[in-house]
Amino acid sequence: MSGIVRQSKFRHVFCKPVKHDNCMSDVRITEITWDSLFCAVNPKFIAIINKGAGGPFQVIPVNKVGRIDKDYPFVDAHKAPCLEVVWSPFNDNVIASCSEDTTAKVWLIPDKGLNRTLNEPVVELCGHQKRVNTLAWHPTAQNVLITAGGENKLLIWNVGTGEALLEIAGHPDQIFSVAFNYDGSQFVTTCKDKKIRIIDSHTGEVLREGQGHEGVKPQRAIFLQDGKIFTTGFTKRSERLYALRNADDLSNPLAQDELDTSNGVLFPLYDEDSGLMYLAGKGDCAIRYYEINEDAPYVHYINTYTTSEPQRAIGFMPKRGLSYNENEITRIYKVTTKGVIDILQFFVPRKSDLYQVDLYPDTRSIEPALTAEEFAEGKDASPKLMAVNPHAATQMKPKVQVAKKANILASLPTQAPQQSPQSQSSPQSGYGSSPPSSQLSTARSTAASTPQRSPRIDDDMGIVRVEKGPTSSGRQSQTSSRRGSSPENAPNPMIPKQQINLRSRAERDEGGSMTPGQRRAAAELERIKRDQARSATDDAEASPPPRYQPPTREPTSTPSASQRHSVVSNAGSPAGSEPQNMEELLLDLAKMKQLLRQHERRIRMLEDQIADVTMANAYGL
Repeated sequence: MSGIVRQSKFRHVFCKPVKHDNCMSDVRITEITWDSLFCAVNPKFIAIINKGAGGPFQVIPVNKVGRIDKDYPFVDAHKAPCLEVVWSPFNDNVIASCSEDTTAKVWLIPDKGLNRTLNEPVVELCGHQKRVNTLAWHPTAQNVLITAGGENKLLIWNVGTGEALLEIAGHPDQIFSVAFNYDGSQFVTTCKDKKIRIIDSHTGEVLREGQGHEGVKPQRAIFLQDGKIFTTGFTKRSERLYALRNADDLSNPLAQDELDTSNGVLFPLYDEDSGLMYLAGKGDCAIRYYEINEDAPYVHYINTYTTSEPQRAIGFMPKRGLSYNENEITRIYKVTTKGVIDILQFFVPRKSDLYQVDLYPDTRSIEPALTAEEFAEGKDASPKLMAVNPHAATQMKPKVQVAKKANILASLPTQAPQQSPQSQSSPQSGYGSSPPSSQLSTARSTAASTPQRSPRIDDDMGIVRVEKGPTSSGRQSQTSSRRGSSPENAPNPMIPKQQINLRSRAERDEGGSMTPGQRRAAAELERIKRDQARSATDDAEASPPPRYQPPTREPTSTPSASQRHSVVSNAGSPAGSEPQNMEELLLDLAKMKQLLRQHERRIRMLEDQIADVTMANAYGL
């Protein structure tokens, strides 16, 4: 079993620090000896507790680079050392701080950062008699804050009104840490009496209690997303260790491991979206990270990132502030003892440059699920979630393009007209039924009075298409009829737009039935072609063989519209007679064009034969 490699997408997570040229430096970090992170970060700002009179802390935009001036504006927060700062989960401009001056305060940071020293809080929470050790925001309810005081008392506040909603007493000794569960219905505390307690957020009742780590040094506990408890502490021999516990049996850990004998308190930094746990100690040079899942032994060691500088303060960036295009899974801001803010980026290696959906499930949104009043009424709600990459949610969906076409049925009449027995299909029509004689006469009169397009002839099929081109006046008449003209002038929808006349193969080859004028023109063309061919043959036999030259063909000029009209009017009908209507004229014109094409083919064939004979004579073949 030892040779089996554990399968996990986070097994190869690695850390890549940002170059010092792109980091901040010369930050005056506080020198007080208190077990807290001294730093808090969100996608907009990083807050660091400073060294100075009273309890100041600095708020700096996260994208700032370079040295921090000594006169850089800060938050003059408290009259005594500031012990901890925490950003609001629903507003990146709101931060809470607690101090040894027995107060907790809430501050509103301008959107572009501080341009002057800020010394007026939005809300000041005064309810403790001793120093305020730690504080935490409710994860789903807006403006709900919990604070722990040196008198071993917990207070839950409605920050919007500045009043205390609940006072929880019962801890016999100093409270080390406070952390809410996933939906904020419960929270877990660690105490100097070495016990771990799970308390109801609405009533303050201790739901479960168990024995924690044996060491007397501070221990910390947090809730995991599935309800388990993760704790860090010390043994009797002052060895640091961690433990994973079931909420129903806090005294017996599911997994436990000893790490080293360092003196710094281990702070658990948990990413609930990926299940990764980072352990960072004050004064350490290393950060260990693990993956926690349901497979025994539950807590799986991944790697340790080590630097040469010890860490004095640590900030953990929320998932909203990560670079998802580079597969960044975690970002930790580490403030060294020299005042340099190192940015540690943890990546999951992937071959593809595309957005990795499996690495970024929906994370906590900045929209609260409850108001402070609803929480005070005893309500609980799961946090609202948001996509880490909102643009990828739309890009990953398949794009379905629907072709928009006109409704064919909408243009048909509501009821088919009654057909007379004379309008039945005839064998001469070819396809379908012919329209009634009255409609044909109407169509012919309309065709005679309106300009028409030239017919299109299909040589292979022998189909003559007569298309009626609408003019602007025709379109205007149709528009006026649609807008409410009389039904007599309305166009009949049953008249076809195209009339197709089929000819037999014999008619297509021989020319079919022609008018006397067409027959005379065809005979004259045949005589001219024969004379030209005969004269060309005689000249070729009488003259000496010329030097061979490639045969050239003169480009055929396209006749103009007036020329075409004159040809149609002169050759399309017998001498001294006019065509009866426009349809017969167009049919005659089409037949004449067909005959001309046939004769042109024969002329080209004769020209090719003459060229071959000429070339053969030239080379004596």
